[in-house]
Amino acid sequence: MGITPLLVVTTGEPAGIGPDLTLALAASWGPLEARVVAVGDPELLAARAARLSLAVRIVPLADGEAVPACRDGVLPVWSVPLRAPTEAGRLDPGNAAYVLETLDVAIVACRQGRADAMVTAPLHKGAIIEGGYPDFTGHTEYLRDACGVDEVVMLLATERTDPALRVALATTHLPLRAVADAIDAGGLRRVITILAADLQRHFGIARPRILVCGLNPHAGEDGHLGVEERDIIAPTLAAMRDEGVDLVGPLPADTLFTPRHLADADAVLAMYHDQGLPVLKYAGFGEAVNVTLGLPLIRTSVDHGTALELAASGQADAGSLRVALNVAARMARDGAPRA
Repeated sequence: MGITPLLVVTTGEPAGIGPDLTLALAASWGPLEARVVAVGDPELLAARAARLSLAVRIVPLADGEAVPACRDGVLPVWSVPLRAPTEAGRLDPGNAAYVLETLDVAIVACRQGRADAMVTAPLHKGAIIEGGYPDFTGHTEYLRDACGVDEVVMLLATERTDPALRVALATTHLPLRAVADAIDAGGLRRVITILAADLQRHFGIARPRILVCGLNPHAGEDGHLGVEERDIIAPTLAAMRDEGVDLVGPLPADTLFTPRHLADADAVLAMYHDQGLPVLKYAGFGEAVNVTLGLPLIRTSVDHGTALELAASGQADAGSLRVALNVAARMARDGAPRA
């Protein structure tokens, strides 16, 4: 990796705010210590810039052409053509393949060493599923499969809160009915191993202290409100503590997220998506970043969705994408992805 990392930004669902956010940052990059190239349709980006009255020049790059240093008002682009005409705020499943191709371009660039990290603007899962990809469940799982790894961990972080809050997930995009069946000792061990290792590697924490939520109310209350803590979670944590991992729990989720517990914690492991993320997003929505741990590349993303109702309105807040770029740049400079 070079001194100034190259970040690849996928512009996400074309009818959503992903193009708007990318253009807003290109209008004024701020103190970003990186080079940036977007992946998307240049005509879409130019039309959206005009509609938003943003003085951003779209510069398509030829294969092999070097990505220049960031300049306000200039957005270099690796071109991927839309599959169908797009209208801001109106989904068209015909563009599902377009969205996935932008991801593929970024993944290949990172895997081949032509880029140092990828940053993803939001996509719309429903549009991709309806566009002919019924097994699609989200960025995280798509990246896992594309990179050929068995397990990844979704981590959301906001470091502007006091204390800093990082929340990882033992399971990701599952229906609530399926969560309990998805939690087993092997999977939990793999998630904790990845989380602890990448907190060391990418966040510079020598011995991470991780708080672990229970699955059930009151963390199962000794088996009276559920047995997953007693039979699976607690024994796994005990075994990993014996191996030197600093783990606390399982703790009731309704009291874990309090200053007394969080003061000495480096991360929280929640058992499912909506157990941990509402707390984090309440604390730092719009300034949080989504990081996928366990990949052979660096990937960060925004903490929100496509916000179709805000597309082309000029009201979308680019704060989370800016944080995602800064975090990706820092990770690329300070650490190395998995081999």
